[in-house]
Amino acid sequence: MNKFLTAVVLSACMAATASAQDDGTLKSWSYLEVQGGIQLTSTDAPMNKLLTPTASFSFGHYFTPVVGARIGVNAWQAKSGFDDKVAAPFQGDVYYKWKYITPSIDLMLNLSNMFCKTNTDRFLNVILLGGVGLNYAWDNDELKNLNLSPLQTPMAWEDNRLSHNLRAALRLETKQSAPFGVSLEVAANSLDDRFNSKYSDKDDWQFTAQLGLMWRFGKGYKSCDCPKKAPEPAPVVERKPEPKPVAQPEPKPEPKPVVTPQPVKPQTNKMAVVKNDKLHEAIFYKIRESDPEGNKALMQRVAQFMKKYPDAKVQVVGYADKGTGTSALNKRYAQQRAQKAKQELVNDYGCDAKRIEVSSKGDTVQPYAENDKNRCVIIEGEAQYTVYE
Repeated sequence: MNKFLTAVVLSACMAATASAQDDGTLKSWSYLEVQGGIQLTSTDAPMNKLLTPTASFSFGHYFTPVVGARIGVNAWQAKSGFDDKVAAPFQGDVYYKWKYITPSIDLMLNLSNMFCKTNTDRFLNVILLGGVGLNYAWDNDELKNLNLSPLQTPMAWEDNRLSHNLRAALRLETKQSAPFGVSLEVAANSLDDRFNSKYSDKDDWQFTAQLGLMWRFGKGYKSCDCPKKAPEPAPVVERKPEPKPVAQPEPKPEPKPVVTPQPVKPQTNKMAVVKNDKLHEAIFYKIRESDPEGNKALMQRVAQFMKKYPDAKVQVVGYADKGTGTSALNKRYAQQRAQKAKQELVNDYGCDAKRIEVSSKGDTVQPYAENDKNRCVIIEGEAQYTVYE
């Protein structure tokens, strides 16, 4: 057990370093959770008759999408017994109950985010836990009243029983960006030999299986769509001025023949018609429609439109989905995405910045029915041109 917990701690440390390079938007969060289920303290009696209820309450915090910690308390009732060979005077199996409470602290390791960093907002996550605690047991009167020999149950004559608790657990947890979640946790606890009052010269084992209801709060986010910091300018090296060359007289240009433009005769058999050319392009972020090559072709189409119509202006509007983050954060991220698209048009395609208008709708407007598609930037423009028909 000690070797297992050491391996969990080392894995968490390595995961903390790796998670610093995670590209997801969800950075950290806290949660409160209540759990309820069953527990089993293993012994030589039939196990199907040793199940008792158990409950837990805990507070946890994820420092990164991979590593977290929690403190909590597990308590209620435990049960043990003897088979009919030991309890022969009672003509059958004998069972007894007592109460217990275990405060503990656990280290949590999200295996799903550790091994699959491209999608940290999946529906189901697999969590590995390891921790330590202090168990306190009392109210052992049922065993004392059986009048068994103190040699058989030497711990039953002690008033209080304090015990260490080394624990490891595997946990399934639903989508972590949602405010409420459901969990399933199965844990194995190694306790002192005195926990079940019997003496076997080895630790007692307690197993629990619990369902939980979580409330998540205090979520933190980081954006991967912020414009990159401009590189610092290279230091200017002063150079000595070179001697000016001697000016040579420029040859006089030969006079060019004067060409008188001829007036264009109007085409009386054609009619001038004014038409509209509209531009509508959308850039999606972190969904299956997003394609680097497709976005490059999209930007080329916008640049060609602005070059074809020198007087036309385009509007770059950023949007965010309601399913993630808060309204204030979503408005800021949408503004950053729109500003990034403008900078790409100006820096990479030579478009005039004065003809590009940038704004943010945040999550107040949802142009698409599918939630994830609303994490986008929409570029629109309109121009008029005349043709003769």
